[in-house]
This record gives sequence, C-alpha cells and structure tokens, in this order.
Amino acid sequence: MEYKIKITPLAIEMLSKIKDVREQKGLGKRIEKLKNEPDKQGKPLSGKLKGYRSIRALGQRYRIVYRVDQEKIIVIIIGLGIRKEGAKKDIYETLNKLLSD
Repeated sequence: MEYKIKITPLAIEMLSKIKDVREQKGLGKRIEKLKNEPDKQGKPLSGKLKGYRSIRALGQRYRIVYRVDQEKIIVIIIGLGIRKEGAKKDIYETLNKLLSD
C-alpha cells in the first residue's frame, strides 16, 4: 500500500530556505521514499514531538520530521532541517518552539 505525502506550509518554507538545489532534490527523493512503509522508517520522537517520527537525509546532516496517519493513509511532513545538537537552528529545537507556541 502506498501512502500519500502531504507537506505542511512550514515544511515547504523550511525547504525553500535551503539554497543548494541538489540538497533540495535529495530531500525530495528521501520524502518520496516515505510513501512505502513510513512507520517502519526513522525513529519515534519523544517529549513535545511525541507522535512524530524523524528520518535522516543526505547522510547524517538533515532530518525530516513527519507523522503517519494510518486511517487516511497519509504521511504529513511537518518540518525538515539540519541537525545541530545544542544550536538554536537545530531542527528539533525549532519544531519544539513552533509547536509549543
């Protein structure tokens, strides 16, 4: 069974801020792979991001954060960005802040 992909406006904005076209295309290809068995990919997140999953993309650098809706057979991409632990621009820190507002 193939899932549909829905990308939120926030995720589209985050993707558009990435200047390197090759990186954008690489992230797009990785998102496409989520159409098949998205609940078996990535890892479940905890804390404020509980209920979401995260996969690595473009080596270890980027993370794509998403939620799987089994009833509607859809993968909702909520954000993507560079993983820099402890940095303000870290994707998890950014999403934690945005989801708590």
